[in-house]
Amino acid sequence: MQLQSLEADVLDQVAAASDEAALEAVRVATLGKKGSISERMKSLGAMGPEERREAGAALNLLKDKVAEALAARKMALQEAALEARLLTEKIDVTLPVRPQGQGTIHPVSQVWEEVVQIFGDLGFAVAEGPHIEDDFNNFTALNIPPEHPARQEHDTFYFNEKPDGSRMLLRTHTSPVQIRTMLASKPPIRIIAPGRTYRCDSDMTHTPMFNQIEGLVIDEITHLGHLKWVLAEFCKAFFEVDDVKMRFRASHFPFTEPSMEVDINYTREGGRLVIGQGDSWLEILGSGMVHPNVIRSGGIDPGKYQGFAFGMGLDRIAMLKYGIPDLRAFFEADLRWLRHYGFRALQVPTLAGGLT
Repeated sequence: MQLQSLEADVLDQVAAASDEAALEAVRVATLGKKGSISERMKSLGAMGPEERREAGAALNLLKDKVAEALAARKMALQEAALEARLLTEKIDVTLPVRPQGQGTIHPVSQVWEEVVQIFGDLGFAVAEGPHIEDDFNNFTALNIPPEHPARQEHDTFYFNEKPDGSRMLLRTHTSPVQIRTMLASKPPIRIIAPGRTYRCDSDMTHTPMFNQIEGLVIDEITHLGHLKWVLAEFCKAFFEVDDVKMRFRASHFPFTEPSMEVDINYTREGGRLVIGQGDSWLEILGSGMVHPNVIRSGGIDPGKYQGFAFGMGLDRIAMLKYGIPDLRAFFEADLRWLRHYGFRALQVPTLAGGLT
């Protein structure tokens, strides 16, 4: 009966505590070295074995109840104090109006629109896909073998392994969009796939995240001549020149056969590149005829259909066209850089009105 009375009295004091200081005083008065429960614990030594066992169990149970009540009341007081602070403390996080100056369009956004305009005029549709891909769409369907270096972690950003052993990844190119398009539609297919891609690389000409555009054409009669014509027309329109010399060099990509890297001629005048003049060569993209294995992975019969594909970095061609020396500056959000290289907000590129 004494412990029941003590329990009721202590729990009433805990419930009545109006703040954490009052609650701490209750804790010290009950569970402290000289607290009411601690003093009773000290008296256990003078009792007989049977009596000590029963009294000890009862005191320990009381001690646990009081500790739980103290913890619950403390949490309730802290939540109430936080709520009160939130109601009284306010911070204005809005920025003042800036009447002077105006925003600009990022060079990558501008080039993105320019490229879409050019390929749209050539009859290409824009296709999109997820940034987080599986191994099949990003590697296997593109005829990339298991031992290929691109599959290693030093080149690709992987997510944690799933229970079945598979792992999702950040796409290393926009080629998975080509696979998804082939699986979801029937030939003829003529698309471009612009978008962000991700690789473990960083220097003046490489960043962990960059923008890429790829093209895909699948039908019954497409051949290498069509590919060369499309790329030539694109380069003339994009760099806004009447003519551009192009050099197609044999190369190797798992997803195309034959594969070619494409160079364009240029010269330097006053420290800047002039495309379409001179005898120097600059590599700008990779291309080739789509490998039959890739066409088959897209659910299309390679015995009946064939096609070509190409891919280039949007950031890279923006650097070439507008004389930007360092790729990393594209992603540093430097307002001075953006004001210098940016474009007017209403300057929408069109083939009729001019790309720039």
